[in-house]
Order: sequence, then C-alpha cells, then structure tokens
Amino acid sequence: MVGSIAYDSVTSPAGNVENALGGSAVYAGIASRFHGNYLSLEKIGLVGVVGQDFRSEDISMLESQGLDLSGLEVAEGKTFRWEGSYHGDMGVAKTHDTQLNVFGDFDPKVPSESTTPKVLFCANLVPMLQSKVLQQAKGTRISMLDSMNLWIEIAKDDLLAVMKSVDLIIINDGEVRMLAQDDNLIRASRALIKMVGCQTLIIKKGENGVVAFHDDEIISLPAYPTENVVDPTGCGDSFAGTIAAFLASNEGNISRDELREALIRATVTASFTLESFGTSGLLNLTNDMFNSRLIEFEGILN
Repeated sequence: MVGSIAYDSVTSPAGNVENALGGSAVYAGIASRFHGNYLSLEKIGLVGVVGQDFRSEDISMLESQGLDLSGLEVAEGKTFRWEGSYHGDMGVAKTHDTQLNVFGDFDPKVPSESTTPKVLFCANLVPMLQSKVLQQAKGTRISMLDSMNLWIEIAKDDLLAVMKSVDLIIINDGEVRMLAQDDNLIRASRALIKMVGCQTLIIKKGENGVVAFHDDEIISLPAYPTENVVDPTGCGDSFAGTIAAFLASNEGNISRDELREALIRATVTASFTLESFGTSGLLNLTNDMFNSRLIEFEGILN
C-alpha cells in the first residue's frame, strides 16, 4: 500500500474531529489487514512519509494492526494535514485547508524485500509518484491504482501514462467521464479501457454503488443502504484496500465471480468506515459484525 498518511480534521452534521489519523495508505492498509487476517495473508506493508510530529501511539496502533511499517519514512517537518467538511447528501467534501508538509517532498521508496508483492496498490498520489513506485515494484498477480479529479485537471498525460502500467484501475464516475470526455458512463468507461488497456476498471458511484468492467463483462452492485452517515472520508480507500486483500488471497487470472465477491466485501467494509469519524469504524470492526452485514447485503443482492 503506497499512499498518503495524514492528520484529518473533519466536520459533518454528526459533529467534528480534529487531527484524526487518516490518509489513503492508512485507510487502505487497515481495511486490507482486517481482511488479510481471515484470508491468511502473511504481510501487508505501508509505504509513506510522516513528519516528526507523528504520534508514537499512531505508529503503535498501525503495528498492532499487523501492518509492516518498514516502508514508513519519518522526515524532518510536519505530517500532511487536511481539513474539510461534509454537508447535504455528504457525497463530496469541501476542503478548507490542505498542508502538504513533508508529503509535498515525498519520494516513495519500496523496501527491497517488498518489490514483488502479489498485489501492489498505488493509492491516490501524484501520477508521477505512482510511476516511481511502479518502477520499483510490480504485483506478481496484479498492480492497481486509485486516482482523483485533481490529477486529471493538472497532470492528465502523466495519469494516462501510469494507468497503462497497471492491471486494475479504481476511479469514480465523474473522473471516468472527465478522462473520456463523454457524459455517458458506459461509453466513457469503454473508451478509457481502450485508451489505457487495463484488464479491470472499477468505477465508484458513491451512494449509487459501483460498476466494474472486467474483460468483456460488466458487474454492477448497489451501495449498502445506511442511514448513519458520519464521515465518508476514507471510504474509497477502505474499499480499495479490501479489494487488494481479497485478490491477494488467490492465484492465476481473476475470474468474474472472484471480482464480484471482492466488490461485495469492499462495499460492506466501506459502509463501516462512513459510520464513524476517522478510522474508528475500521478499528472497531469485528468478524461477527462484518459477517452479519455481509449476509444482510447478500440477501439484498439476491
């Protein structure tokens, strides 16, 4: 898991939290490790950078989750900070302040013992940095990445180039429309696949669920219906981390059924993330809680 490690301050109709541990690598890593426990995955590592102000208790917590922190760099300066708020349907965050701090000079270095993972996940990063990661490491089963609309606006060519280097891409519906310059989601998705040649394209649609294109097949799932939306921060990263863990538990080519099961579990995991501020929804998640909701969601699908 290569991505950001941050302290987030978030306000929503449910309240607020200040300087909560967050970042794409953190959410993806914790979600991946949760599933990795029952999937018997031996090692899940984080690659990221923090400042000298990074709390020792947060390092202890990440280690207690079973995450390998050999790729964690502590740099001189302060940890990346983000402040935002959610309103209305809670679908989009309003950013109030972004302080990149040490993340602004992040030069990812994958530990030598981790250059051939079964699954490599480049979480949301500057596309040029994702390319640097892919020059150092390659997933022996798949390499996957996530992105955001900012990179489409300011680094579109770099983003398309790095997309050509991975097997699986996760973006949202607005982003695929921006990249393909087509408002029709299906046409835009097929156009993007043709542009970059990926095997699998997963499109997040927020409260409207997810649609995935895999080889010549389409998988469409609704979101898990929840009334208790507290903080959507990290939902997409939790979703992606779950997919990474599930796909790391198998071998060979990815089947449609395997991908669908990964998407189902990812959807359920994300539903726990948004019910609490920060990472607490993931940290308090138990197998019984997850399995109960998984059975409920499968009942909805059937």
